[in-house]
This record gives sequence, C-alpha cells and structure tokens, in this order.
Amino acid sequence: MSSLRLPVETAHLLLRPFERGDVDAVSRYHTLPAVQRYIERPTRYDEDVAAAIAVMRKQVGLQRPGETLTLAMVRKGDHRLIGQVSLKWSDATASQGEVRFAIDPAQSGKGYLTEALTALIDLAFDHFRIHRIMVRCDGRSHHSVKLMQKLGFRLEAHYREHALFQGEWDEELHFAVLDREWRPSAKVLELPLRDRVA
Repeated sequence: MSSLRLPVETAHLLLRPFERGDVDAVSRYHTLPAVQRYIERPTRYDEDVAAAIAVMRKQVGLQRPGETLTLAMVRKGDHRLIGQVSLKWSDATASQGEVRFAIDPAQSGKGYLTEALTALIDLAFDHFRIHRIMVRCDGRSHHSVKLMQKLGFRLEAHYREHALFQGEWDEELHFAVLDREWRPSAKVLELPLRDRVA
C-alpha cells in the first residue's frame, strides 16, 4: 500500500491532520451538548479538547487493526475548521472499517459532510482496500439518517434503548456499505453545494 498523501482535497474542503493550534476551532463544536453524545471522549472544557486533539494529531494513517485515521474538515474559502471525519480499521481478517464524524451544527445541512465522507470512503475502499464500512448514528438524528441513505448505505440494525446518555435512552442505527456497492464519488459531488443535505 502506498503512503497516504495529506491533505485530501475536495471541491470545497481540505481534509488535513489536526494541529496544536486547532483548540479554539474544535471547542466551538466539541463542547456543545448537541455534539457531546456523538464523540468518543467527553470534551466539556478547553483542556479536554486539547487532550482530544493530542490524540487525533497522531491518527494520520492505518497500519494495523485498531488504528484510526482522523482528519479535520477545513473550508477552502476561509480556512475555517468546521468538523472532523475518521476511519477506524476495525478488523483485518474481514477487512472491516468504521466511519465517524462530527460537525459544527452551524455548518450542518450545507453539504460539507457529504463531500468529506465521500472522500474518506473513497480512501477506505480505493487506498486502504477495506471491504465493508459501517456507520453508527443516533436514530433521532434525521440529518445523519438522510446522509447515510443518500450515500448509499443500507440500514442493518436498529438498537432500541440500548444505552443511557445523561439520563436518556438512545436509539442507535447501524448502516453499512460494501466496496462493490459504493457508487462513484462523482454521482454525489456533481450536485451543487447548496442542494446537498448533510
């Protein structure tokens, strides 16, 4: 496997490794209650965000199962960091991966996640030769559900009241797509940015 060239460029974004100076930008969305339930570790304060960034800065490739590639979503026009996407190599034998994402809610619905995830999934299948990718999302997150459907993922499981988060039961949906099912990026990216939902 050839080495991964970063940043990854899309029509409107640069997907780059995280940097030490990203704390303020990441705090804008990581510390919001609406985002807290979707990230791996609590980041309520700036020191928590700095610790999360220290971990994400090391996640720049996939060499062995269990590793994660995490990239910052940066708008080309104003270089604003608006979210993150990650790919975890979860199983080598079956060549399985998992995609996760978080975005500043103020930037949701503008097509940025569609663009970033399309590029990341292209990398997963074409560069890392992953066979199947799954995504977990909250059943109440209608934007995420629509995004998965638009990207061609199929719903494989619905876990009802499977975990408590801050006193509430959550509904977790599992979506997946196989390498042979993945449609070319052009079919997603040919839509004008204003017409896409993410």
